[in-house]
Amino acid sequence: MKALRLEATGRLAVSRMEKPVPGPGEMLVKIEACGICGTDRHLFLGEFPSKPPVTLGHEFVGIIEAVSQGVTAFRPGMRVTGDPNIACGRCPECRRGRVNLCRNLQAIGIHRDGGFAEYVCMPEQQAFELPQSLAPLHGAFCEPLACCLHGVDLAKIGAGASVAVLGGGVIGLLVVQLARLAGATRVVLVTRNADKRRLAEDLGATATADPSAGDVVDLVTADHGLLPGGADVVIECAGVAQTMEQAPLLARRGGTVVILGVMPQGARISMQPFDLLFREIKLVNSFLNPFTHGRAADLIASGVIKVEPLISRRIGLDDAPEAIANPARSGEIRVIVVPGP
Repeated sequence: MKALRLEATGRLAVSRMEKPVPGPGEMLVKIEACGICGTDRHLFLGEFPSKPPVTLGHEFVGIIEAVSQGVTAFRPGMRVTGDPNIACGRCPECRRGRVNLCRNLQAIGIHRDGGFAEYVCMPEQQAFELPQSLAPLHGAFCEPLACCLHGVDLAKIGAGASVAVLGGGVIGLLVVQLARLAGATRVVLVTRNADKRRLAEDLGATATADPSAGDVVDLVTADHGLLPGGADVVIECAGVAQTMEQAPLLARRGGTVVILGVMPQGARISMQPFDLLFREIKLVNSFLNPFTHGRAADLIASGVIKVEPLISRRIGLDDAPEAIANPARSGEIRVIVVPGP
């Protein structure tokens, strides 16, 4: 089969390799689609820990082709999405229910071969069924949506809350929808891209802000701003230093800031501890998707979360190295790799 391999930091190659054979309790899945995530670019640049050589791709959906001994809940022909994060279940964090913080975490597409290939092997416990009627490309949004669900859970958005979302990429646009589902009545998305601002409003944002039009803190929190006094909840989805530093300044007194965006390993930002203390800002970090992948699959299957507008283009495996190695095109939201014809 063909697979996109991270051979080493800064080196990608589409290679021919043996079709994988599922071990006990595993399933062989024929990949229908796999999304390119910002984490894939971090992996390519060496900004996120990985174990090359490895086949990348952790946002995948496909059809089960074969099941191995011990698989009981799935059969060939089912469409499934895969939760890529495999916890050991034995370490202290797992025993506390914090599986996303597992000391021995193994992630499909990061530590073991993933979905930028024609086939992938996955443990049965990582699979969630999707309906046959679902557009395959939509199934590739289950993993990012699961991560967003964890962040929104941590935010504890209540009915009538106000929410500011920093970043107009796929994570920000999914969070806008989840915030409205959680009961927020005012949701403001901040991004420079005009097309993304328009799309955010189509997906439920009550207002948007262009940071190039003025000081973001003033645009959002001033008496004449979009959320006078600040937001009950601020969710940072861009993963860049500027928005990380802005996020606490957009929260109201006693508000909550959730960090969903991923910055390069080792990167640093500046914050004002006195301001965080004086206004009692709650700062929360959200990592991965503990026990949320099934909910994400149900939301995608139901159609409640709109993902079709988030698909910028579909490409084959041969075009994937260029898409991963270079910054996203202007206005691009999500590129989906389709390994087959």
